Amino acid sequence: MTHFDNSYARLPKRFHTKIAPEMSPAPEMALWNEGLAEALGVAGWDAEICAGNVIPEGADPLAQVYAGHQFGGWSPQLGDGRAVLLGEVVTDQGRFDIHLKGAGRTPYSRNGDGRAWIGPVLREFIVSEFMHSAGIPTTRALAAVRTGGRVQRERAYPGAILTRVAASHIRVGTFQYFTAQGDEEAVRLLTEHVRARHFPQAGSTLELYAEIVKAQARLIAGWMGLGFVHGVMNTDNMAVSGETIDYGPCAFIDGYSPKAVYSSIDRAGRYAYEQQPSMAHWNLAQLGSCFVPQMEAELGGQQQAIEALTEILNSFPDLYQAQWRAVFGAKLGIADPQDADVALIQELLGLMAKDGADFTNTFRGLLDGTARDWVLDRAEFDLWAERWQDRRAPNWQEIIAKASPAVIPRTHRIEEAIQASLAGDDSKAKRLARVLTRPFDLAEGDRDLTHPPREDEVVHQTFCGT
Repeated sequence: MTHFDNSYARLPKRFHTKIAPEMSPAPEMALWNEGLAEALGVAGWDAEICAGNVIPEGADPLAQVYAGHQFGGWSPQLGDGRAVLLGEVVTDQGRFDIHLKGAGRTPYSRNGDGRAWIGPVLREFIVSEFMHSAGIPTTRALAAVRTGGRVQRERAYPGAILTRVAASHIRVGTFQYFTAQGDEEAVRLLTEHVRARHFPQAGSTLELYAEIVKAQARLIAGWMGLGFVHGVMNTDNMAVSGETIDYGPCAFIDGYSPKAVYSSIDRAGRYAYEQQPSMAHWNLAQLGSCFVPQMEAELGGQQQAIEALTEILNSFPDLYQAQWRAVFGAKLGIADPQDADVALIQELLGLMAKDGADFTNTFRGLLDGTARDWVLDRAEFDLWAERWQDRRAPNWQEIIAKASPAVIPRTHRIEEAIQASLAGDDSKAKRLARVLTRPFDLAEGDRDLTHPPREDEVVHQTFCGT
């Protein structure tokens, strides 16, 4: 039986608003994650529960408040404008939020309708479950449910709700909201809550900040290794747990370019692929500033607090580089990559960028010799390969096979699945969800999903899941 224990709901009222999801007229399950449901002890849930029409016993629904820097601009109050946190399920593996995304209006909806349509819901289900299967910390998808209603955007679309699972939904922007109000007590309560829930090994606020910095270094390096572009790395989209959250205008690189941008709203390239480490560093700086007042009390002065927090913040580049080297070293089959291997990695990436070589297929092609086919300067690749062979581990193929997926959620395939679902056919979405939960072990009959888009299939822009 599912056991709820809603620790966030027990925080003071200014942290959230208790609110039930809006009713959906005719919920129908589109995608269901049976394995995750069993792990959470919710295998008996149906579309009525996942749409919010039926509140499970013990749940305490609420909408969270937070703020954030959006593309560098400050928004003093954001919050769950189209999502409701049902509560926290407790299992042997830990405590997990159950979140209904697209569940209707809340006090934080501003001018929005609080709803989502089937396209972004399917995208987040497919991409988040792939990320989990690829070993990247992420929120997960339990269900994608059609509501039976319509959502008006540029035209009317079928409404949908994503049942999202996360270690928590606490963001950098959650801390920023209370800091901006000068509410030091709320920041202290939130700090204690995050430490108890995510980083119990942290004995102080400074140690907690250090753990969050480490978690973000691991996360962003993992993104880079998959060619993943989040697209909207605002501080309200950065979970302090170290999980990927809010799959809006995200995409995976096909033809490699370090400057890849897909988000329709990122016109200046603030969150381009190559910018993601520096943007994570910037976000962490905003979080660090939230800890200054309580660190003053712990260390005996503002200057001491700033210096201690700055030292932790400045550790991020080295932590990230070490993680990046490990991620890309594994993609080259190097067991223990050293600083000298960075040049080898960068040289291959440079060859790929020059020719727009397919990111995923080039790295996976190192296994069977097809990587050479993706670059135009074969002679230069051969010279690189001679040096690479000297650095490969004896079990290099095994290492690469576990580090470089054979298949990724290519944007044109997701769009194809969305269009089919709009016509009432979920089979393409179900196929992607099935295949992408085993991205390193591809069946022969699914190899068509590894093909890059034809020129007429390329998706140049992705859009927020509004």
